[in-house]
Amino acid sequence: MLRSGVSRRWQESRPAHQEHIKAGRGAECHNAAMSPSTLSLTRPDDWHLHLRDGDALRAVLPHTARQFARAIAMPNLKPPVTTTALALDYRRRIVDALPKEGPGADFEPLMTLYLTDRTPPDEMCRAREAGIVALKLYPAGATTNSDAGVTDIRKTYATLEAMQREGLRLLVHGEVTDAEIDLFDREAVFIDRVLQPLRRDFPGLKIVFEHITTREAAMYVAAGDEQLAATITAHHLLFNRNAIFLGGLRPHYYCLPVLKREEHRLALVAAATSGSPKFFLGTDSAPHAAVLKEHAAACAGCYTALSALELYAQAFEAAGALDKLEGFASFHGADFYGLPRNTGRITLQRQPWVLPESLPFGAQQLKPLCGGETLNWQLIDEVVHEEPA
Repeated sequence: MLRSGVSRRWQESRPAHQEHIKAGRGAECHNAAMSPSTLSLTRPDDWHLHLRDGDALRAVLPHTARQFARAIAMPNLKPPVTTTALALDYRRRIVDALPKEGPGADFEPLMTLYLTDRTPPDEMCRAREAGIVALKLYPAGATTNSDAGVTDIRKTYATLEAMQREGLRLLVHGEVTDAEIDLFDREAVFIDRVLQPLRRDFPGLKIVFEHITTREAAMYVAAGDEQLAATITAHHLLFNRNAIFLGGLRPHYYCLPVLKREEHRLALVAAATSGSPKFFLGTDSAPHAAVLKEHAAACAGCYTALSALELYAQAFEAAGALDKLEGFASFHGADFYGLPRNTGRITLQRQPWVLPESLPFGAQQLKPLCGGETLNWQLIDEVVHEEPA
């Protein structure tokens, strides 16, 4: 029995939900062009990304732009991106940091606002008119740069009503922050305390349950209506919490929400590879200088942008589901956000290569997840553009 007290209503119907995840009922079938040595995909998008700012932004942006056509840029800067004007300024800085030609020059950042207790409802109309696609809910203190986050979801209800009216998405970091709740139970408790009442009170609000990490979250999303979806990271598909402690404390595997038990990893793999349109790619790639990761109070976040597609391909191949990767990476997120699917294509080649152990990060160094290890797939630096049908 869960210590978290997750509601009995959906807990008792677990077997049906698990079958829904496995069968992926209602999902489209997208046949990626495959051979034993190559994998061709419609150019994918990253629906959850941290780009930082300044020198850090300029260091990491090319890694994402060379493989993804679009990405949701998270707003947890210092200070946070809380207004439309700040979001447009941040977008200009991202665009200015892009390569002027070649791979990644046509990358499109999708902008978000940071939801606070005091975000004014009338900002939602301005945000929609400016092309802002979503607001991010950080429970105060839940993760990096979340101190300005929401202290009580009820304080945001007028703004959520305006979001629902304007068609903006709500992106949720789904953890409670109460000190008495065990760290590994905080996602399940969030479903009970916050997400279920939120969906009841705003049935027309489209919600993305970001970077889910538990069996409970996967089943909850699978059982939900078309207004609810979830992103899943490559590192939560590939690793369980043992990875943090193998051979000593390994801070580059520390992220929030933290890696969970093997049973949860397997549930995430089942969801991601099911073909269900409710699950899609969001790397949650979160760069921190190595000196801040290898620190007495290590920063939370895994840097995966350098090899994101290769890591996902490794996870899907291990599950025998490479044919499901294109839908997960290239179609489901665009469909949920109501955006056109991309028309270009990228190619992954099956060839072993060693991921660099460290990368330049302004005046510091950045260590990617799995740095120094061999990956089985490698992205070819070429995007083939196709005219829309």
